[in-house]
Amino acid sequence: MAKITGGEKLVAALKKYAGPKALTLRVGFLESARHYPGGLPVAAVAAIQEYGAPSAPLGAIPPRPFFRTMVSAKKSTWGAAIAASLKSTNYDAEAALRTVGEVIAGQLKLSIRSTNSPALSEVTLLLRKKYPLDAKIGMREVLSAIREVKSGKTSGLSGTAAKPLVRTGHMLSSVDYDIKKE
Repeated sequence: MAKITGGEKLVAALKKYAGPKALTLRVGFLESARHYPGGLPVAAVAAIQEYGAPSAPLGAIPPRPFFRTMVSAKKSTWGAAIAASLKSTNYDAEAALRTVGEVIAGQLKLSIRSTNSPALSEVTLLLRKKYPLDAKIGMREVLSAIREVKSGKTSGLSGTAAKPLVRTGHMLSSVDYDIKKE
């Protein structure tokens, strides 16, 4: 080991060997995610899907708790995953967290894909059937779909076409992770 003398050299050496004080792994819908058309952040849409919007102007949106479900099911495995990752990266904390970040992001994506309930409303399904992905659907179109459903019309959609959370794939493709140095 090298002999270090002098105050400035000692401080520089300590900074070199000490590294950051803490690393924080964040997984989810980060600030960098591309917003939805109209400017709504992906995190806001994810929160509405996760917790629901009981007072939405055109009808309640029920909660579809994909994030909390994943955390509850998987959190007990993350400590062991970090320990194994630290060993496999020769105790490089940042590399270990990158590995675990990929794993947790994958778990979140799987949870989004696996969420099937509550089912989409018939109004939502009718709108899906009538309008392409890039269509601007406004109040007039929603009210028209509500009237059609009340008169007995159905979309006939089922399977993937009727699946919640994944129609455009934007929320799913926005799942990401980062590591903050503190």
